[in-house]
Amino acid sequence: MLRGLRGLRGLRGLPLCASPRRLRSGSSSQGEEKPDTTWKDRAEIVIIGGGCVGVSLAYHLAKAGMRDVVLLEKSELTAGSTWHAAGLTTYFHPGINLKKIHYDSIKLYEKLEEETGQAVGFHQPGSIRLATTPVRVDEFKYQMTRAGWHATEQYLIGPEKVQEMFPLLNVDKVLAGLYNPGDGHIDPYSLTMALAAGARKYGALLKYPAPVTSLAPRSDGTWDVDTPQGSVRAKRLVNAAGFWAREVGKMIGLEHPLIPVQHQYLVTSTIPEVKALKRELAVLRDLEGSYYVRQERDGLLLGPYERQEKMRVQDSWVTDGVPPGFGKELFEADLDRITEHLEIAMEMIPVLKKADIVNVVNGPITYTPDILPMVGPHQGVRNYWVAVGFGYGIIHAGGIGKYLSEWILQGEPPFDLIELDPNRYGRWTTPQYTEAKARESYGFNNVVGYPKEERFAGRPTQRVSGLYSILQPRCSMGFHAGWEQPHWFYKPGQDTQYRPSFRRTNWFEPVGSEYEQVMQKVGVIDLSPFGKFHIKGRDSVTLLDNLFANVVPKVGFTNISHMLTPRGRVYAELTVSHQAPGDFLLVTGSGSELHDLRWIEEAAIRGGYEVEISNTTDELGVLGVAGPRARQVLQKLTSEDLSDGAFKFLQVKPLKVAHVPVTAIRISYTGELGWELYHRREDSPALYEALMNAGQEEGIADFGTYALNVLRLEKAFRAWGAEMNCDTNPLEAGLEPFVKLDKPADFIGKHALRQIKASGLKRRLVCLTLATDDVDPEGNESVWYEGKVVGNTTSGAYSYSIHKSLAFAYVPVALGAVGQQVEVELLGRNYPAVVTREPLVLPEPVRSRLQKKGEKRLG
Repeated sequence: MLRGLRGLRGLRGLPLCASPRRLRSGSSSQGEEKPDTTWKDRAEIVIIGGGCVGVSLAYHLAKAGMRDVVLLEKSELTAGSTWHAAGLTTYFHPGINLKKIHYDSIKLYEKLEEETGQAVGFHQPGSIRLATTPVRVDEFKYQMTRAGWHATEQYLIGPEKVQEMFPLLNVDKVLAGLYNPGDGHIDPYSLTMALAAGARKYGALLKYPAPVTSLAPRSDGTWDVDTPQGSVRAKRLVNAAGFWAREVGKMIGLEHPLIPVQHQYLVTSTIPEVKALKRELAVLRDLEGSYYVRQERDGLLLGPYERQEKMRVQDSWVTDGVPPGFGKELFEADLDRITEHLEIAMEMIPVLKKADIVNVVNGPITYTPDILPMVGPHQGVRNYWVAVGFGYGIIHAGGIGKYLSEWILQGEPPFDLIELDPNRYGRWTTPQYTEAKARESYGFNNVVGYPKEERFAGRPTQRVSGLYSILQPRCSMGFHAGWEQPHWFYKPGQDTQYRPSFRRTNWFEPVGSEYEQVMQKVGVIDLSPFGKFHIKGRDSVTLLDNLFANVVPKVGFTNISHMLTPRGRVYAELTVSHQAPGDFLLVTGSGSELHDLRWIEEAAIRGGYEVEISNTTDELGVLGVAGPRARQVLQKLTSEDLSDGAFKFLQVKPLKVAHVPVTAIRISYTGELGWELYHRREDSPALYEALMNAGQEEGIADFGTYALNVLRLEKAFRAWGAEMNCDTNPLEAGLEPFVKLDKPADFIGKHALRQIKASGLKRRLVCLTLATDDVDPEGNESVWYEGKVVGNTTSGAYSYSIHKSLAFAYVPVALGAVGQQVEVELLGRNYPAVVTREPLVLPEPVRSRLQKKGEKRLG
């Protein structure tokens, strides 16, 4: 039975207050500005949606000098999710670059009132996340090592300091706190009004009510945007429509994977103990109790996150659309859903037991399947951008406005945020999947965030390889852009459970066995999740020569190529196979599929190239065969000569393996002798069974992506998204062999890269070895030298060849020499590390070449 928090029972089922903003601490009473009566029939950009995100983008674009910025809002500014938000602001985020978004938001909010003259009600008492279990303390240590190389202040504090920051807390169960100074809360309504004032000050037009009734793309890439007030011809369109974003997407045939969830919070009346405090309480997040609490004037505001089986998804809005006219309305309270969280809160904060409740807010917040927003240009539709799906729109609004405005104006993102790419979803993202994942994501809001974390709701999707039913019973599957792909395989008698940990766990020994399998015998891996594109046509060679920093490979060969941004950053890494004159197969990682395809398609349109581009990702399966005995196994199944002289490294050929037509490329991310076999997805079972049967004498077996990662690290193979991305240039990443600055084609980023080279590098990627105990680097840990953070790791693993941890890391050039000693922080401890010569293990083609040279000398 619920005890305390007086007034709860009386609120069950009753209509709720329609204006929680009036309760905000320090809320402005200036009121909403009157709508502009002017109209523009042409615009550089049209932003649809007048919540805090859309208005922030209008503000940033106008301030940066873009003319003719038009924002269209269907009812009034802040209608939707903004007006009823709890307004929490925090520097913290487990994502590396999302910390930058939070940082930019808070720095903007700190100066916005002075700039615009509009009060924003910004409070910065700091915030504390509570650890009440040992594993939560490990999580905080894990996050601390990722904070050292960021501008954000963050500290691990003890129970005494927690008590000092929140004296009303019962700290009996508290083991530690993660403290972020400068965190706090802001009045969302006042914030949006200040951003709107700034946008108008710099020349943006904010029109409301002006609901968009239709969107029509034109052949030149512009848009006709219709409203009851008139039409606008826009060069670029941004959907920032909140929980109306699905309706906007449907106007142009897109099904954005978004779903509204109901989030409740309570506001108390004055609590004497709160009123008596001499300073404002820090914002508190009780992660095990799954709720947040902050001071609201002389009372408290408390917001729980229910478990997935109790939380409410507004799925009727997905099937039937948002009710017409819904804007600043709320749902009725459903206090039974949050009772258990309130009970925990009252034990942790005893003053709540006698507090009176004056308001319950239950409003819609839009979730994507993984709770992260969708931000950026959308593949397949020209000049259509999105900024939707914000579960935490207030803290994201300022930073996202800045990030998107820079991307729009400069032609490339200011830093890498592929985790927010709207193109991470595709046709496999059904409404059923979206609901299952949104429910899971909401319920898991405060669960421990492990490395290598897997979440299982909504799986599998329709995107399973032809081998799923064969492999699934004997391996631990990972989720990759909708696909199921083996991470590691069980052996008889081994623990088969999913056991996430910050330390080595039950996959450690099986992965070691798979590593030995590939190094000593032969292994098979399902690589079907690769993104696969087919490009052909009269201008295909010219297009690729201008897209990639490497040369276009000769017919019958493959190379590794990188697409760069205009600033010379690494936008993508692909393998390019020239199958026949002007006919190419391009392959990228699973998480980069539509991210890369959009870039290629836009370059083709921009340059007017006559090419055909098709996405064959779902049609083609891929099997990798690797290890010293790979040739012996494959040769049994094909009449094609696979000898070293007949089928060279990086050669591509069509052939038949066990009567299955394949495109075979002699390449392997393991660095060992190997081939990738591209084939029809439906042929995967027959091809796999043939390989496994033929390889019995050679001791063939499966291996997964965890072993693959160890193998590629030992060979010093870089990975996109880790060692290289839009935060890095190819020179500092050690990719010089793949960058041809002297080739005639003026490829994207060439001039910038020449300037970077002339100016000299400030940092470089190095390989580190570490003597650890039961913990290994994952990437993004702080690198220390003489008591200071000097860099960061990018990826890491345990090396089964040298029995030490191994990591890539960026360090200042002066610390990049082989033998240089530094330290790497892992779970609160600094481990000695040494810059080592790379690669640790020579790739098979290099070993083979050296062997032949040695034989010639001896001969």
